[in-house]
Amino acid sequence: MYAIVDIETTGGSARLEKITEIAVILHDGEKVTGEFVSLVNPERNIPWFITNITGITNEMVEDAPKFYEIARTIIELTEGRIFVAHNAKFDYSFLREEFKALGYNYRRKLLDTVALSRKLFPGYSSYGLGNICRELGIQINGRHRAAGDALATARLFEMCLEADKRLNKEGRCITGNTRLAKLNPLLDVSKIDMLPEEAGVYYFHDEKGNIIYVGKSNNLYERISSHLSNNTSGRAMEMRDAVADISWEVTGSELIALIRESYEIKSLKPLYNRAQRRQGSRWGIFLSTNDDGYLVFSLGTLKGRKNHLAIFPSKENARSKLEYLTEKYELCQKLAGLYETHGCCFHYQVGMCRGACCGKESPETYNQRALQARDEFLMKAGSYFIIDRGRNDMERSVVKIMNGRFEGYGYFDIDCAGFGLDALHDCIKHAEENSDIISIIKSYLSHNRVEKIIEF
Repeated sequence: MYAIVDIETTGGSARLEKITEIAVILHDGEKVTGEFVSLVNPERNIPWFITNITGITNEMVEDAPKFYEIARTIIELTEGRIFVAHNAKFDYSFLREEFKALGYNYRRKLLDTVALSRKLFPGYSSYGLGNICRELGIQINGRHRAAGDALATARLFEMCLEADKRLNKEGRCITGNTRLAKLNPLLDVSKIDMLPEEAGVYYFHDEKGNIIYVGKSNNLYERISSHLSNNTSGRAMEMRDAVADISWEVTGSELIALIRESYEIKSLKPLYNRAQRRQGSRWGIFLSTNDDGYLVFSLGTLKGRKNHLAIFPSKENARSKLEYLTEKYELCQKLAGLYETHGCCFHYQVGMCRGACCGKESPETYNQRALQARDEFLMKAGSYFIIDRGRNDMERSVVKIMNGRFEGYGYFDIDCAGFGLDALHDCIKHAEENSDIISIIKSYLSHNRVEKIIEF
């Protein structure tokens, strides 16, 4: 049984925006068996550009029910059914947030018709609802309205079912998207329903209790479920079949999860974390000073070496980064470890190097630019705490950086009496900086927003 859902909203962020219209089409796998459509009062203004897309105005939703007034209906309509939508995570995330605000944990199995149509109808340039319906001859009556898009998705879903039956007698493509694969009989599948949809670290155990895989995710439930339904490769299925037990730890913060994962893999060396365990094959960029006083970059494997500036999975990746920095800061190929010669580098010969390789540029002038290149690998200098989400609303996580080096991490209660810098220092669990941590933290800070950074 399926519930085919489409929603219209005030914007694209489930955390910040609200639902303005919802349609639920009930389907038994052969035909539509029922439907529910309603405008929803979002209790906020609908931006003009959204109205231009959907046609839904503030006046239209003024007397519409608020979400809490139809929440019970949505629960009952979708209970025991697979949640089907085009770009399902979008619609699902909005409903999850709406129910979360009401104190209800809304959870359904998902089936995305975007992923299905890509598999069953390959070769199209776009799989947006409008385009794929046009390609397949599906008429949409009321584009960008919940009822029209939901009915079109229902027809697309029916065509996917038909195509799947033709290609796979047992409908493997669709069932493979909605059910966990055959699992190890020792695995207590009730644990899967207990998994939180929070950030954390998870562990897969074999029949003897040994940890065979460590991972992290922003959503433990989704990530572990994807592992247990993975049929994409022989190794993935081999690991899935070996999983006899699951354990996990909620971290709240993705940064803490990344740090914990790194330590756990290096400590436990799980069988199926093969790539992360191969430290000897990884490459680093190093910086030193030569006899003439010039700063010199070099490439090398991490095995037996410390004080790297950055870590890369291959020599090619490391070299590519150095080539980029050499061009950006007008560095010397020879001093950047990219061109071996006893004389001047090739770039000097063609006028692209200022001549540090042959004494034409002073170490003082050259090193200024070399230090700028170095700083691209370093975290923010100084000493500070990185404050991020905790494991609950009354808690925050904290990572301590002392003089540019990682010192450890911990958690603190935001209502803790006498809260201050002393409380932050006291909650830190010391951890030795390994070859990955600085890169992990630097990358995280460059791509994610944390709650705050407190210098000390």
